[in-house]
Amino acid sequence: MTRIPHDTSGEPNPLKAFSLDQLRRRTSMKWRTYPEDVLPVWVAEMDVAPPGPVVRAVTEAMESGDTGYPAGTAYAEALAAFADKRWGWSGLAVERTAIVPDVMLGVVEMLRLVTGPGDPVVINPPVYPPFYDFTRHAERRVVEARLGTDGRLDLDVLERAFREATTGGGRAAYLLCSPHNPTGTVHTAEELTAVAALAERYGVRVVADEIHAPLVFGGTRFVPYLSVPGGERGLSLMSASKAWNLAGLKAALAVAGPAAGDDLARMPEVVGHGPSHVGILAHTAALRDATGWLDALLDGLDANRRLLTALLAEQLPAVRYRPGDATYLAWLDCRNLGLGDDPAEAFLRHGRVALTGGPPFGAGGAGHARLNLATSPEVLTEAVRRMAAAVRAAGGARA
Repeated sequence: MTRIPHDTSGEPNPLKAFSLDQLRRRTSMKWRTYPEDVLPVWVAEMDVAPPGPVVRAVTEAMESGDTGYPAGTAYAEALAAFADKRWGWSGLAVERTAIVPDVMLGVVEMLRLVTGPGDPVVINPPVYPPFYDFTRHAERRVVEARLGTDGRLDLDVLERAFREATTGGGRAAYLLCSPHNPTGTVHTAEELTAVAALAERYGVRVVADEIHAPLVFGGTRFVPYLSVPGGERGLSLMSASKAWNLAGLKAALAVAGPAAGDDLARMPEVVGHGPSHVGILAHTAALRDATGWLDALLDGLDANRRLLTALLAEQLPAVRYRPGDATYLAWLDCRNLGLGDDPAEAFLRHGRVALTGGPPFGAGGAGHARLNLATSPEVLTEAVRRMAAAVRAAGGARA
């Protein structure tokens, strides 16, 4: 499986399309949760101009009144073509897919297919906080298998968690975040093959959240879990939501490996009523016709990673930051700043800049904060300036 590198699209950087004043007119969660004097670089929304093909698809739907219930397989066909071209993976079978409202609701439905109430679900903290919330809401029990100090999967720790989860019989699942949020780690083919072997050995079913898959940088290769040897019994959730900033246009796809098609077929038909038809049209247009926009975005995000590295070295050298190979999220180790378990709280109180606090990410989250890189260089620069000012102010307050 050969990854096809992204092209130099020639499209403008979508992160530079809007001024801060224009962004503040938005009414979404990112821009309305905090007072106007707070600079938001927290939740996973991007400050981008939308892709032209997506705008046209949604506009045409509105103009023609095409606002009914979803139907057909166009979304799955577009994702299969994207996966083939982008990741060199031709194994995404349209007949083994199903539309779901979004990735996390899809995760819940997949966990319901392969586990029962009270059964354990293994996760790798520090990890996206809804992994805890949705798993518990589905009446499953969380078992933690913490990442290694390098931010990668620790296979020994994972095996111990699988052993614990399956002791006494019963069913268990592993909720894999790939690429990983918040670290930006991209799991290798070797790592995922080892995961599949462990899952087979212990009878653990793997459910992979692969929502950040299109957001991989440079020469790094994204490997779909279902493509590795032993991944045939896996289930994956994919969406165009993160990569094209379509969170407000709900849609995602559940994808089954060759040996999991019967499991997916048991999903209640009513689950497919949840996605937005207009959302599916938008996601399909993104995957089919907005890859040039995606390439321009990736170039802009890569530049922002380098900018953040330089800004932190200059203004907050005590913060440790290892740029991930995927996502637009920066995981900042702020433990040397002396701001306690939740440095984001100090950044907000003393600097009026909103990051996502680390403790809800589970084990390894204390003393960390997550910053959203998907903004203009000007906003990113101002965010770090405010963070540095907050550290000075907090130090003065403690003194």
